[in-house]
Amino acid sequence: MKQYTFLDLGEINRQYAPDIKEAVCRVVDSGRYIGGREVEQLESSLADICQAKAVVGVSNGLDALRLIFRAYIEMGAMAPGDEVIVPADTYIASVLAVTDNGLVPVFVEPDLATYNLDTNLIEQAITPRTRAIMPVHLYGRVCWDEKLVEVARKYNLKIVEDNAQAIGATALVDGLYGTRTTGGLGDAAGISFYPTKNVGALGDAGAVVTQDEQLAQVVKSLRNYGSSVQYQNDYAGLNCRLDPMQAAILNVKLPYLDEENEHRQHLADIYDAKINNDLVIKPLRREANEQVWHQYVVRVENREAFRSYLAEHGVETGIHYPIAPHRQPCYAQYAHLPLPIAEKIAAQVVSLPITRCTSPTAAAEIAAIINGYKQC
Repeated sequence: MKQYTFLDLGEINRQYAPDIKEAVCRVVDSGRYIGGREVEQLESSLADICQAKAVVGVSNGLDALRLIFRAYIEMGAMAPGDEVIVPADTYIASVLAVTDNGLVPVFVEPDLATYNLDTNLIEQAITPRTRAIMPVHLYGRVCWDEKLVEVARKYNLKIVEDNAQAIGATALVDGLYGTRTTGGLGDAAGISFYPTKNVGALGDAGAVVTQDEQLAQVVKSLRNYGSSVQYQNDYAGLNCRLDPMQAAILNVKLPYLDEENEHRQHLADIYDAKINNDLVIKPLRREANEQVWHQYVVRVENREAFRSYLAEHGVETGIHYPIAPHRQPCYAQYAHLPLPIAEKIAAQVVSLPITRCTSPTAAAEIAAIINGYKQC
């Protein structure tokens, strides 16, 4: 039986192997193992891609978000106890970044069609303690529209993008600063280069992207023990620096971002056109480059039966994510919240293969297998 791999990082990175090995040797030979040229080059390239004023390389995507909120607290724009609006349907890192800083997450239901934060519900969740909105570009789809911008400006709120999954995607309307590329839409953004991302490191890596140069300077200090001058610590900081080895690897892979996103777009188009089963709800159609397909996520009522059927036919699948954040044991204080849409999504989502491990021919074959699925 033919096997359809969901993800094989060894296979994905094999195409870059010679250049990666050269980059790693370059770092070893340089004798510079903290900071340096590789980190600076990556920061500059990301600033260009996101059309942002500043980028600060950090240790991972969660730390990127943590440092943004910590910097706002140090700058006096927020204080522990203040509230941040977050989508109820997201990976838990979005929420951890808020609570780690003593801020309070206010969960808002997602739009069932897009899985992203329902911007029509934001305003009713705002209180006198609200200081920011965190749109998450979940699965690679941009979460940005006129309503989000209107509410943020009306209540003078910061917009902090969780851009862990949508680097290279483009919004249909202008961001706060006239740009349309994710990462540069709001006041600041966190990017993850976890190995499974569209552009992934060979370990953990991340970046803070911002249009606020003061915020960037504070983040630079915070990532380095709170110091911008050696042995002078302006803040009680952290050690969240980006490893130059990972930066060098990302400098090899980043130029292929458009090519990678186009491959995923092509597979998504095949799934869109060829999956024809009333038991399987496909993602909402998108426009332009509004979705870069970090995951291609469908919904089915009997998820385990569907996944078992696909596994029996050689198709590996994933689940992103099976438990909504407010239902996680670490957030038991929020378990009582009535968030039925987020819980419905968590119970029904299934991710189909959409990486370089999957060819267009394989995507068409997977669609045909899906069309043969019947309710048990």
